[in-house]
Amino acid sequence: MAQISGKIFDGKLFSKLMVYVKPFKITYYFVLATAILLSLFSTLTPYLLKVTVDDYIRPKDYEGMLLFVGLMFGALFLEVLFQFLFVFYANWLGQRVIKNLRTDLFQKIILFKMSYFDKTAVGRLVTRAVSDIETIASIFSQGLFMIIADLLKMLLVIGVMLYVDWRLTLIVFSILPIILYATRLFQKSMKKAFEEVRLQVANLNSFVQERISGIKIVQIFHREKIEYDRFVAINEKHKKAWLKTVWFNSIFFPVAEISSSVTIGLLVWYGGFNVISGGGISLGTIFLFIQMSQMLFRPLRQIADKFNTLQMGMVAADRIFKILETDSSIENKGTHTPDSVKGAITFDQVHFSYLPDEEVLHGISLQIKAGETVAILGATGAGKSTIINLLSRFYEYDSGDITIDGVSIRSLELTSLRKHVAVVLQDVFLFADSLYNNITLFNPALTREEVMQAAKTIGVHEFIASLPGGYDYNVKERGVMLSSGQRQLIAFLRAYIAKPSILVLDEATSSVDSYTEEIIQKAIDKLTAGKTSIVIAHRLATVKNADRIVVMDQGTIVEQGTHEELLKVSNGYYAKLYEVQFAEELAS
Repeated sequence: MAQISGKIFDGKLFSKLMVYVKPFKITYYFVLATAILLSLFSTLTPYLLKVTVDDYIRPKDYEGMLLFVGLMFGALFLEVLFQFLFVFYANWLGQRVIKNLRTDLFQKIILFKMSYFDKTAVGRLVTRAVSDIETIASIFSQGLFMIIADLLKMLLVIGVMLYVDWRLTLIVFSILPIILYATRLFQKSMKKAFEEVRLQVANLNSFVQERISGIKIVQIFHREKIEYDRFVAINEKHKKAWLKTVWFNSIFFPVAEISSSVTIGLLVWYGGFNVISGGGISLGTIFLFIQMSQMLFRPLRQIADKFNTLQMGMVAADRIFKILETDSSIENKGTHTPDSVKGAITFDQVHFSYLPDEEVLHGISLQIKAGETVAILGATGAGKSTIINLLSRFYEYDSGDITIDGVSIRSLELTSLRKHVAVVLQDVFLFADSLYNNITLFNPALTREEVMQAAKTIGVHEFIASLPGGYDYNVKERGVMLSSGQRQLIAFLRAYIAKPSILVLDEATSSVDSYTEEIIQKAIDKLTAGKTSIVIAHRLATVKNADRIVVMDQGTIVEQGTHEELLKVSNGYYAKLYEVQFAEELAS
């Protein structure tokens, strides 16, 4: 759970937010000015009423009364005007701030290492980027400025009351400590309650997002009842967290209302007795104090509520800035940006571990010539996919080095590196958009004619043209409108039009039918022509066509050679793997 300081207002955290306010500082100061003017005009109206009652209504001065009634209407109009300006521009400022903050947050998230996403739930990040960011907007629209306006109003009210009559002021002050103490208790309790609410909202979002994403697994394994029961339990915690805030509200606001009513009763009792007995308190003064006591207590109740809003915003801001200040991005200090690369790759004593003290690659050394096609074989967990993850710098290796054309990949600018390396994964991800946009990924340098020509070259155009709308066909979320083989073909086309110098295929033909595999095999021939290719192999045809086969076992390279060379190795790893895994396929 995110924690912020126990102070009512965290200045250090707010100073971070002020960085995002700086571009709009004119609006910021304007909102502060309207808060001050709003306080002045809201306080002026009851004082004008006192003067009207004492100096014009009681002496029956009709013309003077009309004048002051007009002044009251004028003060009320200005109060409404500044209320409008205050609310509009406070919200305007809040929305501008969170727009820029959300942009920075998204940019930070998309630059994180893959290891960050391995440890962080997607639903939690969605909560941060959507609901937590919106909560921060309330700091400006409903929290900070409202509190400032209310505090100014209270100070003015206290000043006017002390100026008009100190005795009635003491009556109001006698009840004030009760309200202040209740407000402080309420504020502290609500802070803890809202931290719990934000935690449960994140848990709820994360759970729902994962179950909807994995709905096939839920239904295939008949887990509907189990997941429903788990959701009910999480939803129950969410409900209890919110009910705790309702409980505190239901206690505080009646206490505040009773205190306010007692104050009015005491003012009427003491002031009325003084008027009847011929004391120095006027009827207009009683009216003034009744109104001003409400103006003093009402902001106190509202400030408690605004502090809740402010603290919810602060809790959300604390969560957001923890992400923004997380140092989990791939270090991009490389300055080398070659226009083209030949594609010679060297792994030199590369060690890597996903978790501390749990090494996955144990000093891998491998040389791949420019234009060579290398197939990598091995059991699950041997480290095959880890090699391509390191080559594209999705993860940082612990020691050793990886070079392309003799230049360390850490010396290459990250975008330049990935521009020259295209990866086709076994699990193809497509966005809920048209086929054309999924192929080009919104690259403005690519034209529709280029895409269609590329599709024809690798034999995919006919399949795309057969779909409703052709290249404009919407594949929906994660490409559910296409089969796994069709998605794989789109991934090949996406890689082909990127014109990479190095091609990586991560078991790209493992989940397709024979007909689609034949199309893909033709596409592979087109793709690999003149390119350095690393193939995490699954099918026999891919292995046999490779220039060299690298066999891995438990994070080390155990054998290297051509298909024929490795079959001749007595009791060799590849020979056994071929016999078990590929003999049946060869026979068929």
